[in-house]
Amino acid sequence: MVRVFARWVLAHDARTEVPPPGLIAGKPRRARPYIYSDSEIARIVTLAAKLSSRYGLRGWTCSTLFGLIATSGLRVNEALGLDDEDVDLDEGVITVRRGKNRKARFVPIAASTGDRLGRYRAERMRLLGARMGAFFRIDDGRRPTDCCARYNFALVCQEIGLRERQRFCRHGRGPRIHDLRHTFAVRTIMGWYRKGLDPDREMMKLSTYLGHSGPDNTYWYIEAVPELLQLASKRAERSLAEGRAR
Repeated sequence: MVRVFARWVLAHDARTEVPPPGLIAGKPRRARPYIYSDSEIARIVTLAAKLSSRYGLRGWTCSTLFGLIATSGLRVNEALGLDDEDVDLDEGVITVRRGKNRKARFVPIAASTGDRLGRYRAERMRLLGARMGAFFRIDDGRRPTDCCARYNFALVCQEIGLRERQRFCRHGRGPRIHDLRHTFAVRTIMGWYRKGLDPDREMMKLSTYLGHSGPDNTYWYIEAVPELLQLASKRAERSLAEGRAR
């Protein structure tokens, strides 16, 4: 911003010096993630199932979509981009073909998640027929858009009090659908600390599972969540104490 302003001033005053690129190191600021409780996730999925539509597919789609993101950590666009052939319920594996930076990956899912996806697929086929294509669909058979998913998520969050109610179909401010992915990652890392596992060894697995470009993006969760940072600090203190005892 300073360089842009300086270039503008330079056009009026030749004595102006424009700072060189990279003079001030910049670091993008990330919003602190909202970590949902188990009860909040349950309420989101339950209430989403009650969203009304002409054939009733809206509720099925939204509740299953939100639940899948919460239990697998997929990005919303990765989940929306799934085709029917990408969801292998026999093997319990989802193939993400449209990941960030155009990277594909395999995402194993829990048996309970596979069961829910199977019931959704059966209901979708009953309502729309056995057509191949998008896994998630709305009543007219099309793939839901990113805007559609975020709008319905905002409605549910307003209903349960996570966002203030809005007029004129506005989303309002509050916890985001992407925070379901953050919640999955944070709870996974917290589980390592509580089980006494080595986070450095496990981090690469989670980084690959989430589709991060590198583990640095996964380590960010430790500093972003106070409870997780506290667990990491306690582990570091124990390691130092053990080193001194030796």
